[in-house]
Amino acid sequence: MAIARLHGGPLDGQVLALDPTVGDDMIIPYGEGQLIYRRVGALANTGPSDGPTAARFEYVAATEDIAPAND
Repeated sequence: MAIARLHGGPLDGQVLALDPTVGDDMIIPYGEGQLIYRRVGALANTGPSDGPTAARFEYVAATEDIAPAND
C-alpha cells in the first residue's frame, strides 16, 4: 500500500491511502468544493523493507472558499 503525505492547505499533515490510479494531481472533496494537491518529488520508501511507499503532495488550490463568510 502506498500513502500520500499532504502538505499545506487545510489538510496539512494528513496521511491518506494513495490510490494507484492517482497521477500528479490529487483532487479531494472538501465541504462544498474540492481541494487540489500536486505531487512533488519522487516516491520515498520504495525498497522492500523500508515501510510503505510514500508520495509528497503540496496544496495548490481550492474550488470554493475554505473559510465560510460570516452572514
